[in-house]
Amino acid sequence: MRINPRFSRRRLVRTMAGGALVFGAIPILGACSTQSNRTDDDAATEPAADDSTDDAAVEEADDTEASDDTAAANGESIGGQVTLYSGRGQDLVQPILDRFSEQTGIEVRVRYGDTAEMAAAILEEGSNSPADIYYGQDAGALGALALNGMTRQIPQSSLDLVDSRFRSPDGHWVGSSGRARTVIYDTDQFDEGDLPGSILDYADPQWENMLGWAPTNGSFQAWVTALRILEGEDVAREWLEDIHALNPLVYEGNTPIVTAAMAGEVPAGFVNHYYLYRFQAEEGGDVGAENYFFRDGDIGGLINVAGMAILEPSRNVEQAEMLVEFMLQDEAQEYFATETFEYPLAGNIDPAAEIPGLDELETPDIDLSNLEDLEGTLALLQEVGLI
Repeated sequence: MRINPRFSRRRLVRTMAGGALVFGAIPILGACSTQSNRTDDDAATEPAADDSTDDAAVEEADDTEASDDTAAANGESIGGQVTLYSGRGQDLVQPILDRFSEQTGIEVRVRYGDTAEMAAAILEEGSNSPADIYYGQDAGALGALALNGMTRQIPQSSLDLVDSRFRSPDGHWVGSSGRARTVIYDTDQFDEGDLPGSILDYADPQWENMLGWAPTNGSFQAWVTALRILEGEDVAREWLEDIHALNPLVYEGNTPIVTAAMAGEVPAGFVNHYYLYRFQAEEGGDVGAENYFFRDGDIGGLINVAGMAILEPSRNVEQAEMLVEFMLQDEAQEYFATETFEYPLAGNIDPAAEIPGLDELETPDIDLSNLEDLEGTLALLQEVGLI
């Protein structure tokens, strides 16, 4: 089932409206904190009380096109610059971008914001966008840009580094790291064998007052979009209504759900996998909670990607292509595995030891490009009374 196959620029911007982005005064979503140290998956699509825009966002790149016709292949210092619109938090990605600049001499000018904000900004700017690359936290936003003709073909040599499940079928975006949807659970209250094997089975009266979720969270909304695609609108609506009727605790993002489970405040919650392992690394071991990973292709185990697209208006295509390729090489993939605890998607880099490998998880059969229908998901969530 494919839903709403095209997101027009006007409709996407209107859907995400609700605030003005200080940088460039573009009327787009002010729904997610764009503070430089935020965690990207904790961004919300609905406005939060502490909503703000990072005044430290970098200035727009010059219209000057970097010129070095004799630049060699990957790894050679060629200089120039590339402008990146990043929907991922600065604390997560700036260290690896700095390594790229050190190795290539290419200056990376980054504008940080929420994934939806940055996508809407590019659509609003159109051919005048100063961005060379879009770096989003989910495939839906990447797909929306591709459907609107704002992306260009990524070199096949880079595409070939990533499994076809985690890149655009037509080569217009590529995943650089992945994250699995899981259920975080309090180990004082449950063993793994106590938990349902399908996320749909949580819509049961026995889970009343025992769940935590974040309906305004971007990752949760991307998952709802996948649920609509694979199971249909009726099943998605019924599941949301049933969970809502169980009086779950409502949080703003993944992090507070994980900390609540660790503290024994909520028995179980719907989150992305990697938050737990960051806390375990900080605390040095057991934190009183574990992840339940869905298997057998259950929709609860959706693996979404953070990924990159080179933009059609780019004036620095060579530098952009080098950055995309760099993010798929072993150094960057090792960084995602060991520092952010995401799934590396290229090369032979294994995830952190605590995390089951992708080959152990039968992922849901879905074209991640189809997750672009955020508008339909927001409408459903509003209809059910969740946002």
